[in-house]
Amino acid sequence: MMPINLGVFVSGRGTNLQSIIDACEAGKIDATVAVVISDQADAYGLERARKHNTPAIYTPVGKNNTPEYDEADRKQLEILREHQVDLVCLAGYMRRVGPAVLSAYSESILNIHPALLPSFPGTHGQEDAANYGVRVSGCTVHFAWPKFDTGPIIIQAAVPVLPGDDGDSLTARILRQEHKIYPQAIQWFAQGRLQIEGRCVKVKDAPPPTITEAIISPGLDL
Repeated sequence: MMPINLGVFVSGRGTNLQSIIDACEAGKIDATVAVVISDQADAYGLERARKHNTPAIYTPVGKNNTPEYDEADRKQLEILREHQVDLVCLAGYMRRVGPAVLSAYSESILNIHPALLPSFPGTHGQEDAANYGVRVSGCTVHFAWPKFDTGPIIIQAAVPVLPGDDGDSLTARILRQEHKIYPQAIQWFAQGRLQIEGRCVKVKDAPPPTITEAIISPGLDL
């Protein structure tokens, strides 16, 4: 199987980018990170890419629905095509992907979200979940659609919320699961095992859930 080329979008630290790079280099994903794009010039994700000799490109985006935004959208698409990208991976990218990229890569854009969608969409999923008082949160990998955090779900990991958790402590535990499920979803895509049927994603020959019955939080005394 020929490795696919990934184009990864980041806005900040790029820890999910690092997990993807590490999985590629370890042979766990049949893919190569061909280019990393950021809307922030000082995003540490760009530095991570450079450390692995991966092209790292800053594209200022501007406000949504402005000429600058449309130009950035076209530029990003040019970059993806130049690097022969097969799959776009949003890894902490805090901007809306433009219509040109969405159209060109329809059903070939993945996103990682730090909550159990459809609950707690948006940019503060972990903090929102902790403040709401849920007992279980987690993370979701899904196909990206034009509307934020609404695309078909590929894989999720559930993380219990512990007494005293705030957004920061919950974020740290969720992040460890993000680094497991995102590379897995990318590998399934690379293997051609994902099929979208309406709102559902079927994974060919998927293994059974790690926990087959339930997660109960707090635990039962009975």
